[in-house]
Amino acid sequence: MKSYKIKLKTLIAAASVAALFSVTSCMKDLEQTPIVDVTAENIYSNFANYPNALAKLYGGFAHGGQEGGGGNPDINGIDGNFSQYTRQLFTLQVLPTDEAVIAWNDGTLQNIHKMNWDSSSEFIGAFYYRVYTEIAFCNDFLRNTTDEKLASYNITGENLVQAKYMRAEARFLRALAYYHALDLFGNVPFATVENMPIGSTNPPPRITRPELYKFVEAELLACANDLKNPKAAGYGRADKAAAWSVLARLYLNAGVYTGTTQYGKVIEYANKVITANYGLKSKYQDLFLADNEKNNPEVIFPIVFDGLKSQTYGGTTYLVHAAVGGTMPAADFGINGGWSGLRTTKAYVNLFGGAGTSDVRGNFYTDKQTLEIDDIGNFSNGYPFIKYKNVTSTGAPGSDVAGNFVDADIPLFRLADIYLMYAEANLRGGGGDAGTALGYVNALRTRAGALPVASINLNFILDERGRELGWEMTRRTDLIRYGKFTTASYLWPWKGGVKEGQAVEDYRNLYPIPAKDLIANPNLVQNPGY
Repeated sequence: MKSYKIKLKTLIAAASVAALFSVTSCMKDLEQTPIVDVTAENIYSNFANYPNALAKLYGGFAHGGQEGGGGNPDINGIDGNFSQYTRQLFTLQVLPTDEAVIAWNDGTLQNIHKMNWDSSSEFIGAFYYRVYTEIAFCNDFLRNTTDEKLASYNITGENLVQAKYMRAEARFLRALAYYHALDLFGNVPFATVENMPIGSTNPPPRITRPELYKFVEAELLACANDLKNPKAAGYGRADKAAAWSVLARLYLNAGVYTGTTQYGKVIEYANKVITANYGLKSKYQDLFLADNEKNNPEVIFPIVFDGLKSQTYGGTTYLVHAAVGGTMPAADFGINGGWSGLRTTKAYVNLFGGAGTSDVRGNFYTDKQTLEIDDIGNFSNGYPFIKYKNVTSTGAPGSDVAGNFVDADIPLFRLADIYLMYAEANLRGGGGDAGTALGYVNALRTRAGALPVASINLNFILDERGRELGWEMTRRTDLIRYGKFTTASYLWPWKGGVKEGQAVEDYRNLYPIPAKDLIANPNLVQNPGY
């Protein structure tokens, strides 16, 4: 395991000192109780505490509590595993699409794939509050690492240089959380260091989607200047390329967020990443294994997990266990048993031309499974999609010998995604070079064992994104950009709550603001339709 990864994961696990960053699930209180001044001085007057404080911010994307296994949850009243960041991002980005169904009947979970959720959904609420908990953590770090604060704490020399880099990382992580708020909820509470000072009793103001777009863009542009150069920060930490990647995705969806497209900027920032010495990992499957941090020139920004040092029932532990059931041999996946939950739909299988494809990305388990889904709650209905495994590239099991917790990291941004962004932006008139775009697409297809193509069009790129990035939490956003998420132009099983699939209301391109937060914060206005 790469030495830096061990360091970061150890810091995340050790960051229980940041239990002082306690928050509650009520948005009204999110900015009122992170750190009191005396605690802030105790922590930030000693630079030795900074890595742990920063690790808590990274840990907010990987863990839901202050203890292993999601214990002592960050958000009062919400289970730390249930509300883990990437687990609920998967629920809201993948589960309502052609890429996944789930057998469980927990609460209102089935409403997500059937696309009939409402503002009382505990799954929507869990991610919403997770996003704002992360923002609160980041605001605390930023509040206590201003130039004035660092001077008052006598942080000087190389420590000052590193503290400023850490501040840029915190700013990036806050921008990433706000990007998810922008993408999924649109018009949201706006809590910053400036408008929510310590001691304020006022709830945060509302910001509209176009206004939030401008804020996220400005923050990422600032981060791109202030972060370390690509690959200089170490594995698992944000650098300039991470900021460029989020900017590319922001610009790719600018037409949805603001009504004005920015495809030329997609090309600009994709090129920045592409020329920053990243490359494709030679074997596609190795991107999603227990040692996927090793020899991996493709990953730009991952969410890191470790089966021993940072245990959670979210993250890749969820993605591996929940996708195993029926006759699937759990040991082949490096785990002690499956949870019989996740499968995919025939619409997704058909992107590969069926289950017998030569394309290694279309890896489906078919034994005693049916392609048709007559009953979402029956695990044997629908093919399991094999993506993540808790085994290494040499076939060894993950570090947790009990087989409970998974080591694999989630590559939130990787070069293949950037290649496909470039190709789409080129086709949409953003500039660049058509031959280069085709070359990027065929590089991905060749690696996967699929035949290269002589030409590409926009619909092909949407399908190729599905093939390359399945279960990587981009599908909902991609379908919305193409006008296919809610409409009848693309149907999949149980879309809209019927087996054959049907269109749903266009307002479901945004999730609702949780009903509880509308009560807690009178500044908020519910998204249309809810």
